[in-house]
Amino acid sequence: MQQFTDESRTTPLASAPVPAQRSRRSRGLRAALAGFLAVGALMTSQTVTAHGADNPYERGPAPTQSSIEASRGPYAVSQTSVSSLSASGFGGGTIYYPTTTSDGTFGAVVISPGFTAYESSIAWLGPRLASQGFVVFTIDTLTTLDQPDSRGRQLLAALDHLTQRSTVRSRVDASRLGVMGHSMGGGGTLEAAKSRPSLQAAIPLTGWNTDKTWPEIQTPTLVIGADGDTIAPVSSHSEPFYQSLPSSLDKAYLELNGASHFTPNTSNTTIAKYSISWLKRFIDNDTRYEQFLCPLPRPSLTIEEYRGNCPHSG
Repeated sequence: MQQFTDESRTTPLASAPVPAQRSRRSRGLRAALAGFLAVGALMTSQTVTAHGADNPYERGPAPTQSSIEASRGPYAVSQTSVSSLSASGFGGGTIYYPTTTSDGTFGAVVISPGFTAYESSIAWLGPRLASQGFVVFTIDTLTTLDQPDSRGRQLLAALDHLTQRSTVRSRVDASRLGVMGHSMGGGGTLEAAKSRPSLQAAIPLTGWNTDKTWPEIQTPTLVIGADGDTIAPVSSHSEPFYQSLPSSLDKAYLELNGASHFTPNTSNTTIAKYSISWLKRFIDNDTRYEQFLCPLPRPSLTIEEYRGNCPHSG
């Protein structure tokens, strides 16, 4: 906004004095203009402040299709290990977090591996999500044979460790948390969301669970299945999981095209872009990411099917 100073006004020539009446009128006009500009500046300031107050959790620049598909986001990432000896109720793991301390706290997500698998099977998601502005904890379970209900409890134990005892707890907003998991870890994701309704996002990845119905879940949930999954076929796992979620819930079902049960174990752009969008939309309440979720994505070379309810209410 232009600031008006004495130097920006035309100075009358000495040989042409300005009549008193005209001078008074000019001073009146200048005073009125100054008042108008002051009010405008105040209103602009209040508008910007109000916008920030509406969503204090936005992190990072405005997203684009290329930014959510990139292997790394705008944040540099650091990591720290959590020994199984210092972990209580889960098997330890690795915390990935934005290096900067200038953007305040970040939302967080804990990720569980699947049956017989280790943290390394889902480790690629750690830096990928953290670089977009999250604290991400990829964990090992107490044993590789743990069932979904146990994995759900371990996800919650890891969240409690992250927010209460970890060395990066001051970087985490404990009110903005989510869970993810692969296979039985995906089944555990549903268990965790059922047990802790305050969670703000859940993403089971080719999930497996003997319990097929989840009407109790209140957490926005993105169910990701694979069309070629023979271990947790979508017809008996991901699809009934999704269909049983309350119709009033913010939910979506993404079925990967040309994919298997183990597709989530290696870097995958489709999984990453929609996971980032879901976590941003519901953990950060960042409506800038709604454009990637609504209207519903159409079938493509990587998407067999996508269902959901739009627009989202959360």
